[in-house]
Amino acid sequence: MTFDQLLAAVRSDNELVIPGSWGQGRASFGGLLAALVFERMAALVGEGRAMRSLQTSFVGPVAPGVPARCEAEVLREGRAVTQVQGRIVQNGEPRLVCLASFGGDRESAVQVDALPAPKATPVEQCQALPYIEGVTPAFTQHIEMRWAFGHMPLSGKGGREMGGWMQFRDEPLSLEDAHIVALVDAWPPALLPHLKGPAPASSLSWALDILHPRPEIKSGDWLLYKAGIDQAGAGYGHTHAGIWTASGELVALSRQTVTVFG
Repeated sequence: MTFDQLLAAVRSDNELVIPGSWGQGRASFGGLLAALVFERMAALVGEGRAMRSLQTSFVGPVAPGVPARCEAEVLREGRAVTQVQGRIVQNGEPRLVCLASFGGDRESAVQVDALPAPKATPVEQCQALPYIEGVTPAFTQHIEMRWAFGHMPLSGKGGREMGGWMQFRDEPLSLEDAHIVALVDAWPPALLPHLKGPAPASSLSWALDILHPRPEIKSGDWLLYKAGIDQAGAGYGHTHAGIWTASGELVALSRQTVTVFG
């Protein structure tokens, strides 16, 4: 199933089964799960209130091929902001929990320009992360990434930065906030270039802010992602990232806490 087909399914039914093609090891791809919960939450919010901030806690793995429930509820609806909670429950246990803040525009005297995009090698000149069955995560058959910053995962070369260009391999009908949620989490943790061989690593928590008014993004456009390591040690890493359009407009900001066993 394509990403758009899964979005359509979760809009019509809170029961879902993640196909194995969207797997990430023995679990399902976390970015897809967060995007599906976000879509469920967004359906509860009135027009004119865009998603400003999304916090996600990856409580446990969601197994592909096993039925799960995608739930959402409004916690509070104020004059300007709506707070919504969402979760995925599988085998009677919460596996992913989200809290999102949706807010409408308002007048403000504070106006600060967005962070500029970093200079990056053109996408056509960047090395692609190919989908190799049994080697790269299954979900990468749906999302294409091309390296522009830092070293490749498991190269043992270290560094603080990692990232590049990203887009869906199957071009969506349009690129909405849910698509951005999934794309941002597709990149492996920025800690992985420090490892010389395979080792378990996964996101523990994730905070994503999408800027609004959002720059115009067409369905076939590439987005640029650049992550940096703030600190790592004792089996955990703390990273931040920015996401820009190909023309240099800031789209989103991301921060993750990652666990690594290596």
